[in-house]
Amino acid sequence: MPSYMSKNLVIVESPAKAKTIKKYLGKDFEVLASYGHVRDLVPKDGAVDVENGFEMKYQVIDRNEKHVKAIIAALKDADELWLATDPDREGEAISWHLVELLRERNALKNKPVKRVVFYEITQREIQNAIRHPRGISEDLVNAQQARRALDYLVGFNLSPLLWRKVQPGLSAGRVQSPALRLICEREEEIKAFVPREYWTISALAEKDGQRFDARLVELQGRKVEQFSLVNAASALAAKSALEKAAAGELVVTAVEKKQRRRNPAPPFTTSTLQQEANRKLGFSASRTMRAAQQLYEGVDLGGETVGLITYMRTDSVSLAQDAIAEIRKLIGARFGAAAVPPEPRFYKTKSKNAQEAHEAVRPTSVARLPEQVAPYLSPDQARLYELIWKRTIACQMQQAVFDTVTVELRAGADNAFRASGSTLVEPGFIAVYTQGTDTPSGKDEDEDEKRLPPLAVGERVRLVELVADQHFTEPPPRYTEASLVKTLEEYDIGRPSTYASIISTLLARDYVRLDGKAFVPTDVGMIVNKFLTEHFTRYVDYAFTAHLEDDLDAVSRGEKQWKPLLADFWREFKQRLDEKQDLSRADIAEARLLGTDPASGKPVFARLGRFGPFVQIGSKDDTDKPRFASLRANQRIDTITLEEALALFALPRKLGQLPSGEEVEVNIGRFGPYVRYGSNFVSLKKDDDPYTIDLARAIELIEQKAAALEAATIKRFGDSGIRIVKGRFGPYITDGKRRAPIPKGREVDSLTVFECEAYLAAAAAPAAKKAAKKAAAKSTDAAGDSASLARGTQPAQAKAKAGPASARKTAAAAVKKTAQQAAKTASKKTSKKTTKRAAKAVSKRVSKRV
Repeated sequence: MPSYMSKNLVIVESPAKAKTIKKYLGKDFEVLASYGHVRDLVPKDGAVDVENGFEMKYQVIDRNEKHVKAIIAALKDADELWLATDPDREGEAISWHLVELLRERNALKNKPVKRVVFYEITQREIQNAIRHPRGISEDLVNAQQARRALDYLVGFNLSPLLWRKVQPGLSAGRVQSPALRLICEREEEIKAFVPREYWTISALAEKDGQRFDARLVELQGRKVEQFSLVNAASALAAKSALEKAAAGELVVTAVEKKQRRRNPAPPFTTSTLQQEANRKLGFSASRTMRAAQQLYEGVDLGGETVGLITYMRTDSVSLAQDAIAEIRKLIGARFGAAAVPPEPRFYKTKSKNAQEAHEAVRPTSVARLPEQVAPYLSPDQARLYELIWKRTIACQMQQAVFDTVTVELRAGADNAFRASGSTLVEPGFIAVYTQGTDTPSGKDEDEDEKRLPPLAVGERVRLVELVADQHFTEPPPRYTEASLVKTLEEYDIGRPSTYASIISTLLARDYVRLDGKAFVPTDVGMIVNKFLTEHFTRYVDYAFTAHLEDDLDAVSRGEKQWKPLLADFWREFKQRLDEKQDLSRADIAEARLLGTDPASGKPVFARLGRFGPFVQIGSKDDTDKPRFASLRANQRIDTITLEEALALFALPRKLGQLPSGEEVEVNIGRFGPYVRYGSNFVSLKKDDDPYTIDLARAIELIEQKAAALEAATIKRFGDSGIRIVKGRFGPYITDGKRRAPIPKGREVDSLTVFECEAYLAAAAAPAAKKAAKKAAAKSTDAAGDSASLARGTQPAQAKAKAGPASARKTAAAAVKKTAQQAAKTASKKTSKKTTKRAAKAVSKRVSKRV
């Protein structure tokens, strides 16, 4: 602790952390939270200036401006500034950004700035950190800036390409996209998988009333493998031959006994904590990290706020010496001296780029038993703390010891069965904890213990029966959060601290959905992945992504410079971007022909549109408009059949009537499922099923839409139906069917009903023009067809001559008529002279547009 009695200002990320640290530092320290990052890149093109040495343009995050002001105010009364943000790249960057911002605002005034780091929020560690301050690490800051710049360059350049070529609102990311590729490639494997039939034969044997199973391993002198028996005929023939050879009994020909020892798993890293919390607790990665953050920052244990676990973003599996000593002491007290190994266990980190923290995730004190702290914790916190506590205790316990027995039994000289069993002799660490697996059951191989009766060579046991079972090979399983995190780590894609945000982004963008615990790619996800793997192959390549992570780690260690790294990346990436600007939408999201509609004889397609996947009967070149229907939530473009597609057009479903007498029905259109009532429409929500929705829910949606409209209404014009509504991009005029923007410089209160009607008419003019042009084109087609019969010319020639002029004339007439109708319905308070002048002005203005 400082020897002087000065006022010190300490900055951390969160108020919870600030509260805990303040208690340990005392009255001479003021502790404030920055609430995460105070600055970020300007959210627009050019924030990373590729023309000027990759200069990065930052701005204050709006929601944190008030916290910055509070820090500046507190700094006026402080002698020193202490930065105690998290001990990783992100925490280092938060401190650096804050200092840069304070200097820009001339708030530091040459006051000393000291950086302190600690990996657990305990009094001992915090006070020790205060005694050993350092400066801000430029290497860590540069590594974080390089990562942020790379993510920006990829996202801000690839995402707009996806918006134009695939669908609005999509995004591509430097590590998000390879993760999506993993999920999509697994789905392609499953789709292409062809199951193979095979059969197994097992013997149910018995000795002294105890029954046990043995599997066939040798048949007629040949080793039995997976595909030795591939159909019922071969399996039944083998069974018959075995029954004949056995004559009701099996002979024990070999007994092998041995002892097997098993070591505990190492303590948690960020990655293994996310995996186990998903397997054992059903937590998502983000849910795990949220609860872990709370346990790290501190929890009120009946008047005392304590950080319960060490820093949860770490690749390390090592433990501090004093922590190991405390763990061994507790094991001896709770489980007996025999449960404590002669020497402590030391674990070695496998990750080649292990960094960020110097210890594994563990309790700050194992003396705080899970059952003691549980009353003060939320359910998620309690379950996660217990998981961390058990894993930490188990990692320093004795091995588990099993007695295993393998027995060979013969039916005649040329046929053999094998039976295996194990018995847990000394539970060791298993008394506390066993690691989960990604098998379908999630159980460890030793959890299902099999016991055999005592058997000796030469013994004969009764053959109760032979069982022939049919099996089919299974496709590889879809990724769960646990197995995806494990695979990302194996491929060295991203870092454990980013896995939660990667998965959250994939779900939020609707690239994948969860089917139980398994990830299933959506149509959008499959198409985005296809686009990226075909046209930006290098940037979703697993090895390339991993190599880039290695480079970023090298920057954090001061071994590489970050700007040359960015320059190398951008040069090749920009060239690829330029090459792909002229791609057509059809090159990326091509339609899939499903077949022919038997009713109309028109082709049926499945495709992705701007508003999601849909099926379409007919094409835009047909005389009649194509018909559209959105796919249901469980349907995909690449798997939907013609029959399933046609069934989507079986709607509309009539639901009943509103109290007003209006008919209510549900249907599916190009833009998704909707409810129609009278001449009005309301879209269904994401969780509403158009095939099961009832009248009560439809009325609820109608009322919600009406309530939202009322809440957004700024001004209403009597019973005219015209109102001014607050919209996403500013107020606009509507009558329920048409919309018109409010001209710049006009105040809402100054608008009259007639002016609003005129603006609506003007806004509707382009639609009138389009309709008139289409009608004129159809009329021209008909005339051209007749003329071609007489002249022998093509209808298209006549259409080319007559269409545009006719369309302009018809559209102009429609605009004039609309403006006149607007004048007729104007307020009676408006003078006839003003009305006539306004109608003429509107007609003239809109005619120019046509």
